[in-house]
Amino acid sequence: MNRTTRYAGHEAEHFRFELADRIATVTLDRPERKNPLTFESYAELRDLFRGLVYAEDVDAVVICGAGGNFCSGGDVHEIIGPLTEMSMKDLLAFTRMTGDLIKAIRACPQVVISAVDGICAGAGAAIAMASDLRYGTSRAKVAFLFVRVGLAGCDMGACAMLPRIIGQGRAHELLFSGRSMSAEEGERWGFYNALLSEAHLVDEARQQAARLVAGPTFAHAMTKTMINHEWNMTLDQAIEAEAQAQAICMQTRDFERAYRAFAAKEKPVFEGD
Repeated sequence: MNRTTRYAGHEAEHFRFELADRIATVTLDRPERKNPLTFESYAELRDLFRGLVYAEDVDAVVICGAGGNFCSGGDVHEIIGPLTEMSMKDLLAFTRMTGDLIKAIRACPQVVISAVDGICAGAGAAIAMASDLRYGTSRAKVAFLFVRVGLAGCDMGACAMLPRIIGQGRAHELLFSGRSMSAEEGERWGFYNALLSEAHLVDEARQQAARLVAGPTFAHAMTKTMINHEWNMTLDQAIEAEAQAQAICMQTRDFERAYRAFAAKEKPVFEGD
């Protein structure tokens, strides 16, 4: 059963939300069904990540699933069935909503970390793909299984992002076949930053988040922004954009703190301003 918690003054109804030490943990919490998504949970997750743009008390986000699985994708009975009876207008509204979730994950300034255990399929795979960092376990199985339900692999940005993460040929195979990518393949191909033990996956993902939160968070947000923006730039445009971005970061107090700490042979204490 889902536990209702609060974020940004709102009640979280379709997942668990916890905030501690400026790290938000989002737990997909329908373990009896391997944490599938519904129309309502898609929308609530989209709204959460959109709201994080304005959240001054969150510097990193960890996404995980309850009960030994990450997310089994769209719920077969609560989403797939109803979709077969919808009009084109309503279908497009739904697919745009799912894409808006991915765009919101990419657009929020916080570093987003997915902790992937067990099943990670369909929309769950897309959420992991859209995250900035991904940690898995030896039993994690990622599948972009859209083709297995008669759909194209081009869903929620997969055809744009997955080739950039694991390479064109590997992405082609996964998107055409819908097969599961094993944990070993995912680590070797660069989908995962590391494989961790099942028992310590979420804790270690939070520890990585804590290390980032202890750093210059304004600069981290700028790095994320530039990684996103530079996908569509020429090299000359990227170099100029980075010059402007770095000049902005050089006006932060964290930059001054780092210099003074270096001069004093001390470790800098960053405050994100």
